[in-house]
Amino acid sequence: MSAKVEQIVKALQETLFMTFASLLFTVIFGIMIGILLYITQSKGLYQCKVINRIVDLIVNILRSIPFIILMILVVPLAKMLTGSLLGAKAAIPSLVIAASPFYARMCIIAFNEVNKGTIEACKAMGASNFEIIYKVLIPESLPALISGVSLTAISLVSYTAMAGAIGSGGLGNLAYLYGSVRRDEVVLFISTILIVIIVFVIQFIGDYIVMKIDKR
Repeated sequence: MSAKVEQIVKALQETLFMTFASLLFTVIFGIMIGILLYITQSKGLYQCKVINRIVDLIVNILRSIPFIILMILVVPLAKMLTGSLLGAKAAIPSLVIAASPFYARMCIIAFNEVNKGTIEACKAMGASNFEIIYKVLIPESLPALISGVSLTAISLVSYTAMAGAIGSGGLGNLAYLYGSVRRDEVVLFISTILIVIIVFVIQFIGDYIVMKIDKR
């Protein structure tokens, strides 16, 4: 295996690692934030305007910051958590912070689409708020949540490409160092094709899962 092929394979592995490692944390934090926004909103299960507005403000602020700037701002946190400023692991904190608010918004949209009558009926039957969240809210909104996961994963792929331009590794870093700086058009082309393939595969898997679980 030539040195160039080894570099491409390593860059592909780094991109996949950054994408799916950050996606795992993003889904966890995104659902938690989405549930918090949903239950504290007006007519929610635990109405609290103060908490709702504070969390909503934080989400909006994080969503408005360009990813490149966010990466720079998160450098101290990334170094504290990973012990490094460079490499795929160092990019995970900024990727999670950038993508979690995005997925949280998709969660709140999915939750708000759940039939209010179903929730009221569960309340009338004596279901606790936790049971409503666990047994009604999440299952009923699952197709939309899965669709949101695939869209978030695709966004993360593009974020990893940007992160690579400032030293986080992956296909973005390879395309920048070899495709742009060293004018290697073959590496630039291959890196681009691989990113496109990753996006198509994620979209296909997401659509397939949604089609299988959506019984509407």
